[in-house]
Amino acid sequence: MAVCARLCGVGPARGCRRRGAAREQRRGGAGDSEPDTDTDPEEAGGGGGDEDEATAERIEGGRPASHPAEAGPAGRAPLSLLELPPELLVQIFGSLPGTDLPSLARVCTTFRRILRTDTIWRRRCREEYGVCENLRKLEITGVSCRDVYAKLLHRYRHILGLWQPDIGPYGGLLNVVVDGLFIIGWMYLPPHDPHVDDPMRFKPLFRIHLMERKCATVECMYGHKGPHNGHIQIVKKDEFSTKCNQTDHHRMSGGRQEEFRTWLREEWGRTLEDIFHEHMQELILMKFIYTSQYDNCLTYRRIYLPPSSPDDLIKPGLFKGTYGSHGLEIVMLSFHGKKAKGTKITGDPNIPAGQQTVEIDLAHPLQLPDVENLRDFSELSRIVLEVQEQVRREEQEQEHRQEEEEAASQPAAKPLGGEGAEGEETAAGAEGTTQDKAPASQPFVLPMGVISRNEDYPRTCRICFYGTGLIAGHGFTSPERTPGVFVLFDDDRFGFIWLELKSFSLYSRIKVSFQNAEAPSREAFDEMLKNIQSLAT
Repeated sequence: MAVCARLCGVGPARGCRRRGAAREQRRGGAGDSEPDTDTDPEEAGGGGGDEDEATAERIEGGRPASHPAEAGPAGRAPLSLLELPPELLVQIFGSLPGTDLPSLARVCTTFRRILRTDTIWRRRCREEYGVCENLRKLEITGVSCRDVYAKLLHRYRHILGLWQPDIGPYGGLLNVVVDGLFIIGWMYLPPHDPHVDDPMRFKPLFRIHLMERKCATVECMYGHKGPHNGHIQIVKKDEFSTKCNQTDHHRMSGGRQEEFRTWLREEWGRTLEDIFHEHMQELILMKFIYTSQYDNCLTYRRIYLPPSSPDDLIKPGLFKGTYGSHGLEIVMLSFHGKKAKGTKITGDPNIPAGQQTVEIDLAHPLQLPDVENLRDFSELSRIVLEVQEQVRREEQEQEHRQEEEEAASQPAAKPLGGEGAEGEETAAGAEGTTQDKAPASQPFVLPMGVISRNEDYPRTCRICFYGTGLIAGHGFTSPERTPGVFVLFDDDRFGFIWLELKSFSLYSRIKVSFQNAEAPSREAFDEMLKNIQSLAT
């Protein structure tokens, strides 16, 4: 009754206009306020017969359909939506979220009939999903804009955004987007090693679209024989799986050898004969054998882009970085108070995807020596190990203070935001002061003996911090954090010197505008990081 009162403009005390219209219909009038109970967007505006079709056509063409309740008595403004002209109702309904329209269709058959107007659904497709194509062309195939919205866009809305596939230690980055009248899953691949500044590569893994029979069709795009039958199952809101129903389309006439050579050219941009390092050849062959067994039958878990803050050292986001014989990998840089973390989105048999590859201590900047002394690895090692010892002492002192505070604590609870919060604020302030005093740029060169996959690294940097990097044996055995140096070059590039490995990784920002990838909250992002790390472990 409350909904009816709002729409009809008459409260319960004055009687319901819907009931009056029903009585008039029984007397032979033209009232058509019969309620409808459909709630699915796919059914909003459905049904109604030939008369409804004709009315919808008149509304679409700008010729309002007549209705006895369109206008009130002479000299009186309309008291209900039913008294408004249909073309005005089309504009009103078109401005509402598509998910609200099924409820509107339940009010009466007039509203349901108007909701058959394709103008409404064309606007919802454009405003909610960015479909800019000329949707009028759909008339040729007999597919309406309401079909596109309900059976394609709305039905598969939960898989839009960024995802990480479960491919053992290798992971990956999938971006599911609305692309014209398709929903396409693009797998993003780093550029060929060691060209870290080159743009990302991408290839389609699946697509979804509407066929003439007006139902969504899922097609697998894996392989080199064109689209073929596939299946998508939405397990839950933040997880879905894909399955190829025609894996023979993935096979090549030359057998596994031809498949491997084709994969190698796509993945590494070279042939096996061009790779002289025996260990790298083994790693490449191992990755091909492991990843090809999935045949595009994968489970994906949602990932979010890290939230940003004005106090962040640089804008957080996704970066591509060099990892020795493993090639280029994708890392997510995020900031957490006095710490910054680099989490692997793609990984390798040593450090799998989901693990925290580097951690930067923003409270401990490093003052590098001049260029001549920086070339001496022992000098850099001495500076870093001194800071490592300082960090260790500070952690011990903090633990000791916490123990004393717990021993001397009173039964009364401390208010929130006490000493701990002040301590963080002081540290953050000290960090800001350090960064303010740091020069705009300083000369930088790698010490002698430090290996870099990319010799074309910047020769100036803004600031350096103490950090730790995660190293492990094959199969993520005996993992440990070792000291290193985080080097900030500019807003889009940073590096990390792995002291124990005498190795240097260069990272470059992925400059792609990903849609539907923002975390709903800081807590949701932290929970996502925790989940992908636990899965990797």
